[in-house]
Amino acid sequence: MVANTTGGVSFDTDDETELILDSLDDFIEREVEPIVEELGDTYTNPRKGRHENGRWTDELLEAREEIRRRSAEGGFYAMNLPEDAGGEGVSPVTWYRAKKHLASHGGGLERYVLAGPEGPKPLLLQAEGEQVERYLEPTVRAEKSTAFAQTEPGYGSDSPNMETTAEKSEARSASERSGTAAEKDGDEWVLNGRKQWITNAPYADFVQLFARTTPQEAAGRYGGITCFIVEREEYELGSYNNAVGAEGMQAEIVLDDVRVPEDRMLGEVDEAFYAAMEFLSLGRLELGAEAVGYAEFLLEKASEYVTDREAFGRTIGNFQQVSSKLAKGRAKTDAADAAGLKLAWKMAQDERTVMDSSVLKWFATNVLWEVADAAVQVHGADGLAEEHPYMDLVHRARILRIVEGTDEIQLNTIAKTMGIVD
Repeated sequence: MVANTTGGVSFDTDDETELILDSLDDFIEREVEPIVEELGDTYTNPRKGRHENGRWTDELLEAREEIRRRSAEGGFYAMNLPEDAGGEGVSPVTWYRAKKHLASHGGGLERYVLAGPEGPKPLLLQAEGEQVERYLEPTVRAEKSTAFAQTEPGYGSDSPNMETTAEKSEARSASERSGTAAEKDGDEWVLNGRKQWITNAPYADFVQLFARTTPQEAAGRYGGITCFIVEREEYELGSYNNAVGAEGMQAEIVLDDVRVPEDRMLGEVDEAFYAAMEFLSLGRLELGAEAVGYAEFLLEKASEYVTDREAFGRTIGNFQQVSSKLAKGRAKTDAADAAGLKLAWKMAQDERTVMDSSVLKWFATNVLWEVADAAVQVHGADGLAEEHPYMDLVHRARILRIVEGTDEIQLNTIAKTMGIVD
């Protein structure tokens, strides 16, 4: 979607984006498919690719990391980031199309070709000094992975009420300290609390962790929150949160008097929540793109099935109860795609996108939910089989309606932007 000479917009895919999408297909065929084939049923059978607690096996995790590294070497992984941060500076429209294109392959390991929750996000662009070399650059190169630690037990969508705290404390002597904190004299921050449902927490080299540094009474609801870089050996990994659709990917983070030096603060003190809110639209753009791509994949597979499967002397696609499910899915998926392109275009113009991002997140994920359910239904018992992707994407569709803001949060944001509610 690009501007045309009359000042409007076009839904045509520009030549540069077409080249990127074709190159992604070539990369998947050349680099990803051989890895998946070698994994065999370790990849296709979730019970063989997970430990009892849900953690991915070393073999499966290494496959993910190899795909990420090769993608970064090929210039794909973090291509949406600015060139001076190691990215390619592609537009939000191209990034949306690329994310959607990957998802249209079905949501397997190829989704790690482009940076997700484990990769660099704009918040990390606040890195300064040693933080750039130690955290930002290796994450862009896919040599390290990260996690965004904000959600807490009991405070999912109400994250400004987080209970995790960071308090300033005089550093102990070097002989009393260990690890990274021992490298810096002077003040430290002492972190206490718990984070839950943190994607990639089990495998991250470091997390970007939010903690309250000034009470709400003094800083206001959204003020008083600071982001810290906390390395893997510094926090305790609690229970795995094996959410359906994200098995083995989420876990609890426990902080018990965790000390981090002053130079691990990311961005400005007390301003982290405002900084995070600036980048909400990108996360919702990405999830919307994935939802549309998954829906397109399911519609293609379901259409192939109903035009081949016969019952009562004709293909089942000729039955209106079957055809109408897929026709409605196609219409809604196209509408969701249009909403995604609109959001991406407005982001490229640096326009305000609060409502547009909520519209896309709510609509696209709900469309995927309907399409995934329809795909299972038209396949009958076959749709429930473990070796087919349909139920996997039902599970993925369900979790996408929760993460990055629930359905209810999105609708409330839309209503607020419309001036309907306070």
